[in-house]
Amino acid sequence: MSARVVRRSLAVGLPLALLGTVCVAGTATGAQDRHGHPERTARVTGSAVLGDIPLAGFSNRLLPGTVADDRGVKLGGIGSDIYPAGRKGEFWTVTDRGPNGQIKIDGKKRRTFPVPGFDPAIVKVRVSGKHLRVVEAIPLTTRSGKPVTGLSNQSSRDEAPYTYDARTPLSYDPNGLDTEGIVRAADGTFWLVDEYGPSLVHVSARGRVLARYVPQGLGLTGADYPVVEALPGVLLHRKINRGFEGLALLPGGDLVLAVQSPLSLPDQDAGESSRNVRLLRFSTKKHAVTAEYAYRFDPVDVVDPGEDDTSELKISSVVAIGRDDLLVEERTDKAARLHRVSLPHGSGILGSAWDDPTTSPSYEELTDPSASGVPVLRKRLVVDLGKVAGVPGKIEGVAVTGRDTLALINDNDFGMTDGAEAFDENGRLVDSGIKTSVTLLKLPRPLRD
Repeated sequence: MSARVVRRSLAVGLPLALLGTVCVAGTATGAQDRHGHPERTARVTGSAVLGDIPLAGFSNRLLPGTVADDRGVKLGGIGSDIYPAGRKGEFWTVTDRGPNGQIKIDGKKRRTFPVPGFDPAIVKVRVSGKHLRVVEAIPLTTRSGKPVTGLSNQSSRDEAPYTYDARTPLSYDPNGLDTEGIVRAADGTFWLVDEYGPSLVHVSARGRVLARYVPQGLGLTGADYPVVEALPGVLLHRKINRGFEGLALLPGGDLVLAVQSPLSLPDQDAGESSRNVRLLRFSTKKHAVTAEYAYRFDPVDVVDPGEDDTSELKISSVVAIGRDDLLVEERTDKAARLHRVSLPHGSGILGSAWDDPTTSPSYEELTDPSASGVPVLRKRLVVDLGKVAGVPGKIEGVAVTGRDTLALINDNDFGMTDGAEAFDENGRLVDSGIKTSVTLLKLPRPLRD
């Protein structure tokens, strides 16, 4: 169904509020206790679905001329994260790098960018009755005002970018960002995390990149904004496409960054089979990492009973729920669980042997990190989203909206799927039919004790 368009004036230059269609999910049916009464369980109270918004129109209103042909792709991918915008029902979201997929050519997968001119954007949305509306959008730009793009940065570290059919190479772009987590600081600026570096990105209220903090030794050159090597060098061993994804803003102003997957230490096989991931604490005052925390996934079949591949485990969202308390999302593409963790005092494993890539066995290889002296964060399950009726798959963003309520957002990948069949014979998208939605959730008990 096409979106109904309502025109209005916006400060950043996107002159429209775009309405989508909506699906209202049902309430989860809980089990009964020994007295025959329903057990207290989380339940969905509503779900708003974004309608069809042509990607070219959206992008060219922000930065004219950036997208010549959107190949039929609609606005999506804004589900990389969600952060309260102040007014009830309004949230800041952020797109990822844009439509992308994989196609095998001669037996090898190639990363495709069907709309290479797409510029990642910060998008404010409003849940209004049965509609999810885009009310503001801010393009991410370089110091000179050019789009950052979502293209791969370095040939030595990132997948080579190709056109939609995986036949024609595209140029690397050192400015490119694969944006994921988002928070907004008290001064109106934004902090984002990126999967390429992986990196932490400070952005002005109007979308200009003020600084990009990357691992020591990355050696990224040619970017049209300041690049600061301020993160531990061990992060250079991040799995491809699995850099930072979760980002939380603590009440005191510090940030917590979550690496999406275990590092590839000492090699890819070790990372694929590991359940040990890392969280970093970053001081926005010192512009430095002050702590590194060890976090261990539950077994994959606990997170997702239908999955047996440990490499499918990811952290996609971390959310502050107190001075040093977090919600941490463990997920696969089909299921997710939220845990509560408390961050201890001290620097954790920062600067320890576990930050040395030559340490053997590596932290990632440990089957029982605690037994090896690693201070693993303790966690407590808050909710298993896979058991709540009405919650879609691939939840990547979580926002706290009240003492016992959450807002969830899914990543629909711009309607993209992998494989040559993602586009028809005319080069137009064969849409997956998966929509971006904001799902409202009521928990059985308050988040804070």
